[in-house]
Amino acid sequence: MNTIPAQEIKRRGIAAVDALIAQGDVHIIRNNQPQYVVVSESRYKELIEAQAEAYVLRVRASLEDLRAGKVKRGTADDLIKELSLED
Repeated sequence: MNTIPAQEIKRRGIAAVDALIAQGDVHIIRNNQPQYVVVSESRYKELIEAQAEAYVLRVRASLEDLRAGKVKRGTADDLIKELSLED
């Protein structure tokens, strides 16, 4: 894991990140805790694409469950009663 203190970025600017980002994601440490992650544009696009693909897969799985009859239909009141959220 590449890390850099926030103070170093304040002192040197983005040049402090340039060398590290070539090696992978950069974690910025603030108050002795990881606070931020800097990623390259290509890595960011990969993450967004993976998130979108995962969303589509979850929706497809839900639709398959619906078609297979694994999903109960009802009202919000029915769900609350089933979950025993009312006294």
